[in-house]
This record gives sequence, C-alpha cells and structure tokens, in this order.
Amino acid sequence: MSAPVHAPGAPVEFHLREEPHHPEGGSTHLGFWIYLMSDCLIFAVLFATYGALGGSLAGGPGPRDLFDLPIVALNTTLLLISSITYGFAMLAMYQGDQKNTLKWLAITGAFGAGFVAVELYEFAHLIHEGAGPQRSGFLSAFFALVGTHGLHVTFGIVWLITLMVQVRRRGLIAANQRRISCLSLFWHFLDLVWIGVFTFVYLLGVLR
Repeated sequence: MSAPVHAPGAPVEFHLREEPHHPEGGSTHLGFWIYLMSDCLIFAVLFATYGALGGSLAGGPGPRDLFDLPIVALNTTLLLISSITYGFAMLAMYQGDQKNTLKWLAITGAFGAGFVAVELYEFAHLIHEGAGPQRSGFLSAFFALVGTHGLHVTFGIVWLITLMVQVRRRGLIAANQRRISCLSLFWHFLDLVWIGVFTFVYLLGVLR
C-alpha cells in the first residue's frame, strides 16, 4: 500500500498523543500510605530501643514501681473511643452530612485532647517522683517511645482542627473528603501503636 501523498504547499497535520488523564488527588492515598510505612519504621526502632533498654534501671525504679495501670487503662479507653467517634464522622461524611461530620470530628478531638492531658499528667508525676528520662536507660526509652506517640496525637488534633475549619468554610468537597480519609488512616494507626505500647510497655512491665 502506498503512503499518502501530500500536495505541495498543503499544511502537514501532526497528531499529538494525548496523555492519560489521572483523577485529581489520585496519588494522595498512595503517598500517605508511604508516609505511614515510614512512621512504622520510626516506632519499630523506638520499640526495639525500649526492648533493649527496658531492663537498664541503673538502680532506680522499674515499671512495677512507676506505672499506674488504672490511669493507663483510662488513657487507652479515651483513645479507643476516639477511634469509634472518628468512624461516625466518616459515615456522616459519606452521607454528605456536614453538620454531623463536624460534630463527630469535634468529639474525636475532645477525646484526643483528654488522652494527651492524661499523658502529660503521667509524665509530670514521674518527673516529680525523680523518674525523669535522664534517670536510667529504661526511663529514657520509655519517654522517647510514649512521648513520640503523644506528639503524633497532638499533631493529629491540630490537623483535625484545621480540617474542621476547611469543612466549615468550603463544605464536604472532594479535596476535604480526601483529607478526612487520610487523617482517619493516621488516627487509627496511632490507636494500633498505642495498643502495642499498652501491651508491651505497661502491661508486660507490671507483670514481669
């Protein structure tokens, strides 16, 4: 078959192949999962450090002497309930109910703030008793692990408040729904980490 012949002086048409269209924000969740995996590595290192230094008491108090399980159980309950209330916020978001989405996000933030407050009380009590992070390797590893988790929860609360302002101003647009979904992953991830902290640090520490 012969190639098409263009008449002299006729314009030559070039057809550029159109790039495939990617939906807006399509890579958001993938990028956030990558971030969570990096956070998993951070906590894995902190857990490993605690496991290595948990018995280094330097003649000072140990977990049995310091940990108050009822207070820790209260803190655990606050964080687990906050995970449930966040689930209600997600259900309201999927239904397009802005008012209830904001309500449940606010309740989640209140439980998260209660968790941070109890944790700060525990830290202040330990330092007052002379069991600060500089006292022994065990306490250094403890403050590093539990404190890092507490900082994550604090950051999550700030993020949550920012999202509430954005939803109030712009509604449940697609971008805000993606952000709420990402924060949901982050919040539930912190719950899972805390269950590990409660079991490995507090419960096993007292039962040894």
